[in-house]
Amino acid sequence: MKYLLILLSICCFLSVHAQEKGPSVLIVIAHPDDESGFAATIYKITHELHGTADLFLVTNGEGGYKYSTLAEPIYGVELTNEKVGRKNLPKIRKQELKNAGKIIGISHFFFMDQKDAHYGLDEREPLDTSWNVPLIQKKLHEVLTKTHYDYVLCLLPVPETHGGHKGASLMALRAVKDMPEKDRPIILGGGVSMKGDTIVRKFTQLKEYAETHTDFATSQFSVDRTTKFGFKKALNYKIIVNWEIAEHKSQGVMQMGMGYGDIENFWYFSENAPGGMDKAKALFEKLKVAPYVAKKY
Repeated sequence: MKYLLILLSICCFLSVHAQEKGPSVLIVIAHPDDESGFAATIYKITHELHGTADLFLVTNGEGGYKYSTLAEPIYGVELTNEKVGRKNLPKIRKQELKNAGKIIGISHFFFMDQKDAHYGLDEREPLDTSWNVPLIQKKLHEVLTKTHYDYVLCLLPVPETHGGHKGASLMALRAVKDMPEKDRPIILGGGVSMKGDTIVRKFTQLKEYAETHTDFATSQFSVDRTTKFGFKKALNYKIIVNWEIAEHKSQGVMQMGMGYGDIENFWYFSENAPGGMDKAKALFEKLKVAPYVAKKY
């Protein structure tokens, strides 16, 4: 009888902890630091919901040399010299991304090391010239089919964003679409906004790309970085975002984004399999909670 009770206790323990396992997420982005747009959401999934997050990075980030002035004494090289920057930044930015990933809970990184040519709005430039698209799509397919993620996060491919951002998101959407419907993860496009914004961003589709169509023009889901918790409600999730951004020291312009973005917004793509909307709603309801009990002193 004693051993039976012990066995039952162990089974109950395992059952409870199995239920606590959170969702698995794959982030698909073009540049090291693009993940900052999802930083609070990923942190909450990995640290509060006990989920997992992996990151699929397309480029090597070499194109960021123009903004590395203040990072030169830190790394001891003239990063703003194009030749020097392009040679050294891939290794530097990869490590910065790993450091940032440690803060928000990234488990595995998949590096495609494609050329980060230059800034531009045309998604066809990287897709048609700079990147080995068949290689990227093959690897992305392998990653998605091996792990069976619950969600894929990419940047919302709005017209005014970097062509590389749009290119990475298009490849993520196509990779998900190519999977059997029953195996597809839910794919969402993200972007940040301030609470005081007077113009609500609307997006239904990137012109000429039907796979980018969303169910609604405005975001269906969000995570509030300004949610307060802790002693005297003095803390919020912007702290995590700022820590994460601070790791990308080679990118001066990125540092100027500290403090920007109260809300992480997510759009639901129409290519998602039936039933995905309800699952996503349930996830974001859980993400509204800040599960920290304030201690009394």
